[in-house]
Amino acid sequence: MSQDHLDSIPSDSGHEAEGPPATAAEPGQHEVALRNRQVAHACVARAQDVLIDRYRLGSARVAFDLLRRTSQQMNIKLHTLADAVVRVPGPDTDADLWFPGRARYSPPPLPGLAGREGDLNGHGAVLKSTLRRVLHLTRAGMGNVQVAEHGMLRLERHLGLSREFTEFFAFVQDSTTACAQAAQEGRQVTIKDVAVAEIFDEDSRRVILHAGSRGCHSVPLTGPGGAVLGMVSSHHERPLVGFTRTQLDELEALGQQAGRWLAWHRNTRVLDALEHLHAAAAALR
Repeated sequence: MSQDHLDSIPSDSGHEAEGPPATAAEPGQHEVALRNRQVAHACVARAQDVLIDRYRLGSARVAFDLLRRTSQQMNIKLHTLADAVVRVPGPDTDADLWFPGRARYSPPPLPGLAGREGDLNGHGAVLKSTLRRVLHLTRAGMGNVQVAEHGMLRLERHLGLSREFTEFFAFVQDSTTACAQAAQEGRQVTIKDVAVAEIFDEDSRRVILHAGSRGCHSVPLTGPGGAVLGMVSSHHERPLVGFTRTQLDELEALGQQAGRWLAWHRNTRVLDALEHLHAAAAALR
C-alpha cells in the first residue's frame, strides 16, 4: 500500500485524487460520498449567507462566484476562504478596507523542513513537506495531513492511502479517530493496534484496516497558544510498539514549526484574500 508521490485532495473541485485503484464498492460508500458533498456545501453555504447579508448581494450564485473567483485569484482553497469569511469578524460598515493598518510579517522559519521541497512559501508545499518529514521520523509509508476548518478536520493531502480511506475521512467531526482525539486534547496520540483499539467505531476501523493500516500516530500542528490548526497522521502496516522520547520530541517540534507557519498563513495570505474579496464585493453594491 504505497505510492511514489503525494496526492492532493482537491475537495473544492469535485475531482478524485489519484491513488490506488478503487476497490469494490462497500455498503454505504454512496452514503459517504453524499455526506461529504453535504458537509462541503454547508461550509460554503454559511459563507455565502454572510456575504449576502453583509454586502446585500442579489443571490447565492453571486456570493458563490465571488468566493470562487477570489479563491482562484489568490490561490487559497475555497473551503479555507469560506471558513475565514465565517470565522473572522467582518469589516466596519462601508469601510474601504477590511483590515486598515494591518501589520505584515515574514513567514516563520521551518528549519525541520528546509530544503526538502524547494520553495516552502506555499501552503501546499509546506503541508507536503511536513507530511513527508513525519513519515520519515515514524518510518511509515502511508499518511495524511488535515487542516482544521469549520470546527472539523478536512483532509488536505495523503500518501499511499486508498480512495475508500480518503473519501471516508474527507471530513472528520466525531471523536472516534486518533486524529480527532489528538486535536481535542492538543497532544500526540499513538494507536498501537487499530484492530483492537477502543477509540474507533466499527466503520472507521474497517476503512482503516482495509487501507492496510494496523497502527497509526497523529501529530497536532499547533499555533501560538497551542491552538490546533492541523494534523499529520502516519499509518503503519504492522502494529506499533511505540516511539522513543527522541522521536516524540522531534515530532512535537515539527508540529509546532508547521503550526506557527499555518498561523502566519491564516493571518497574512488568507487575510489578503479576504481584503480582495471585500473590495470585489463592495464594488457590486
